[in-house]
Amino acid sequence: MFYRSGDEELATDIAQDTFMRLWEKQIDVDPRTVKGLLIKIANDFFISRYRKEKFAFSFFKTFRPDTLDRTPEENLTYQELEKAYEEALKSMPEKQRTVFLMNRIDEKKYRDIAGELGLSVKAVEKRMTLALEHLRKNLKGVAMFLFLLGAKIFQDKTVRN
Repeated sequence: MFYRSGDEELATDIAQDTFMRLWEKQIDVDPRTVKGLLIKIANDFFISRYRKEKFAFSFFKTFRPDTLDRTPEENLTYQELEKAYEEALKSMPEKQRTVFLMNRIDEKKYRDIAGELGLSVKAVEKRMTLALEHLRKNLKGVAMFLFLLGAKIFQDKTVRN
């Protein structure tokens, strides 16, 4: 997995997840075929994780704020915010991240998400609440920047008009 991903931590996580899956399922495995089974499970985990991250980070590929009116310092701060957001999404539990992205990126309503995931609307609401709390906690330092940047943009627009 390390050669495939190039990330030692990711490779370690996938290896641990692979052995946990084998242990959880309590599969009786022939010692001669165990290596192939482990590789198959690890590859499935890698592909699954890659697809989720690709979906999660597609937001920043489509969203690009107007950079003409910002100073280089604001651009640098925005890049730091983008990095912090990516890290917060990565560290968010998968179930919360799925609900969050379906709501915020795909703009789906809670009842639609509940139908697709086979959950109750209350369960979706709970996951969304936990996801937002997670983001608030992880992005606490950049919240003031967003406020100040928003105020500056609003002020610039009202001065121009």
